[in-house]
Amino acid sequence: MSEEQKQYLDRILRYQKGIRFFRLLLLIGFLVFWEAAARMELINVFFFSSPCRMLKTFVSLLNSGSLLMHIGCTLAETLISFTLVTVLSLLIAIWLWYCRTASDVSEPFWVILNSLPKSALAPLLIVWLGTGMKTIIIAGMSVAIFGSIINIYTGLKQVDEDMVKLIYTLNGTKRDVLMKVVLPKNIPNVISNMKVNIGLSLVGVIIGEFLAARRGLGYLIIYGSQVFKLDMVLMSIMLLSLIAILLYGIIHLLEKKYTY
Repeated sequence: MSEEQKQYLDRILRYQKGIRFFRLLLLIGFLVFWEAAARMELINVFFFSSPCRMLKTFVSLLNSGSLLMHIGCTLAETLISFTLVTVLSLLIAIWLWYCRTASDVSEPFWVILNSLPKSALAPLLIVWLGTGMKTIIIAGMSVAIFGSIINIYTGLKQVDEDMVKLIYTLNGTKRDVLMKVVLPKNIPNVISNMKVNIGLSLVGVIIGEFLAARRGLGYLIIYGSQVFKLDMVLMSIMLLSLIAILLYGIIHLLEKKYTY
């Protein structure tokens, strides 16, 4: 590696460190401003809470043993929903790619299902399936799966035609095209969809917990708003943000590992 290349990589590394530093500084500055505004009574802490009040609520629920149960429940439901969305959307997209007739017939229905407001489906799921984890998982899946099917199938269709023709020229089958060209070329697309789906699955799970749960962070948000414990509500929202960042970061690391 030449000296110029080393200097170039050092500049990139310094830039990335600077970005992370300013992100952290911005977050800390926001929390400090929030706490200062609460202590100076510029905002009403009953409605807007404060970082210290949320921390006290966090410690109190943690000591009672209930917080880990709520976090674990939401996390488990999200991961199950996300896994099912990823597997089913990939299998259905492959089936649509294999069977052009099925794709042409069903395409408008996938678009319609994807455009439906999923929050409107949640009460129906409760009537059909009752309350409990199964309903919440399906609610989480309903938010992500239709868009995921459309995106993955679109990626499967957009493979280089010359490579496909080459496989057929060498007496390959459609299965060979799928396994040797279409799927390998679409791994980045699938991982990119996973990054979107993990957030959508979390959103769907929270919608389900709003309506059909007795535990989970969504339940804490609803319960806290009903009894006017807004410290609990805002603390739960912060925890959901941290969970979303953590799950997205894990998939981002998977993407980087595959890419590089």
